[in-house]
Amino acid sequence: MTSTSASDFAAYLAGLPRVLVGAAALFRDAEGRVLLVEPNYREGWGLPGGTVESDDGETPRQGARRETAEEIGLDVTLGRLLAVDWVHGAGRPPLVAYLYDGGVLTDSDLAAIRLQEEELLSWRMVPRDDLTAHLPGALGHRVHTALDVLATGAGTAELENGHRVV
Repeated sequence: MTSTSASDFAAYLAGLPRVLVGAAALFRDAEGRVLLVEPNYREGWGLPGGTVESDDGETPRQGARRETAEEIGLDVTLGRLLAVDWVHGAGRPPLVAYLYDGGVLTDSDLAAIRLQEEELLSWRMVPRDDLTAHLPGALGHRVHTALDVLATGAGTAELENGHRVV
């Protein structure tokens, strides 16, 4: 490749749209409640997870595992991909959000949770019926869809802005 074509290709890449990639884990307990975390940098609740560090070559699965270990102190092997969601809202770049099965946490797992105090205020286990109050919008729809996928054994759900497409 000549230097001219290399710079042309770099300019081409620089002009492409940017998309954020996020990845999270869906943890439940024996009663079916979902583990939610309360961040200190924004209002509301979320799941353990965060932005994938793609500049380092991190995959979404690796990102979800890393973020889970950092945020709640649990380093677990994640299960299957439950849902992938294309989320685009005004004023921000599009986000592709991956949601993995974190599994069922035991009482000893729950006792071992250690919050990353730089990012999180608290955590709680929330029954499915109460999730909408804690997780509005696309994230809430994504979590409900993922729970349906787990309950039915269906394949990975594809969503757009939290609404199931496939």
